[in-house]
Amino acid sequence: MHWTLADIGDLSGRVAVVTGATSGLGLATARALAAARARVVFATRDQDRTENAIAQVRDELPGARLDHVQLDLADLGSIAAAAATLHELVPRLDILVNNAGVMNAPLRRTVDGFELHIGVNHLGHFAFTGQVIDLMADARDPRVVTVSSNIARLGSLRLDDPNWRNGRYNSWRAYAQSKLANQVFAIELHRRLRLARSPIASLAAHPGYAATNLSTKGNRLRGGFIATIGDTVFSLADKVAAQDATDGALPQLFAATAPIAASGHYYGPAGVLGMKGPPTEVPLHAAARSEAEGTKLWELSSTLTGIAFPFDDAMPPRSNVA
Repeated sequence: MHWTLADIGDLSGRVAVVTGATSGLGLATARALAAARARVVFATRDQDRTENAIAQVRDELPGARLDHVQLDLADLGSIAAAAATLHELVPRLDILVNNAGVMNAPLRRTVDGFELHIGVNHLGHFAFTGQVIDLMADARDPRVVTVSSNIARLGSLRLDDPNWRNGRYNSWRAYAQSKLANQVFAIELHRRLRLARSPIASLAAHPGYAATNLSTKGNRLRGGFIATIGDTVFSLADKVAAQDATDGALPQLFAATAPIAASGHYYGPAGVLGMKGPPTEVPLHAAARSEAEGTKLWELSSTLTGIAFPFDDAMPPRSNVA
C-alpha cells in the first residue's frame, strides 16, 4: 500500500480539530485536511504563531475554512475553556487529532502539578478529548486519532508515580512514558467506545522520524551549552535520517481519513524500523494490548484530571471486546 495525500477523499462538510497545529506534523495535518475541504480548527496555545500558521495555509488554500480555539494542554483550566469555546463554535466534530506534544524537556510541571511530558502529551489530551467527544456523537464517521511515537517501544507506565515525584528524573524515560500512555489511551478509548456501542472510532498513529521543531523545543528549555550541543546533534540527525513533516503526518492522516483505517489499530511508516515510508498498520505495545493496563491508566487519568467521559458511568461488564 502506497497511500499519499492524494488518497484523502473529499471532506466537505466535516469538522476537524488538530492540537498543536502551528508547526511540524500538526500544521501539515491541518493543511492536508483543509486541502480536502474540511473545516479545520487549530487548537493551539500561542496566538501569534497560530495567526501566522493560519495565514500561511490561507495563502496556499484561499478558500480554506479555518478557526482557532485557544488551548494550553499544560493547564486544565485552559482545556475546559477551550472545550467550552469549541461547543459554541461548531455544531459537531468529525475528526479530532491529538497531535501536540513536548519532547526531552528538563523536569518541569504543568499548572496543575503534573510532570510536563505526561501532563501535556497524555493527561492534557485525555482531558480535552473527554470534554469534546460528545460533539462527535452525531458526526459522520467520527474519529479520534492520538499521536504516539516509536519511542513508546522503550516506555513503561509508572502508574505508582507518573509525575516523577520520586527517584531520579530522566527526560527520555518521561517522554517515552507519555508516548506509551498515548497509545494505551487510544486503545482503551476504543474498547470503551465499543462497549458503549458508540460509532466513534479511536485510533493511534506515529510519524516515524520526522524533522520538526519538537526535538529542539524541549532541549532549549535546558538553555546554555547543553542546549547548543543538543540542537547541533538533532539538526544533523534530521538531515541524515529524517523525513519531512508532510511525510511524517501521513500515518495520522491515514488514521483520520482512510476508509480502511480501523478503530483500535495503530499506524506508522512502513519502512525499516518504522522510521520512514508510507503508512501501514504497525504492532501495538504490549501495554496497549492489555485491558488491565488500559483500565489502570484510564482510572488514574480520570482521577488526576477530574474528567469523566460521557459513557463512563454506564459501562457494561467487559466481554468479547474486539
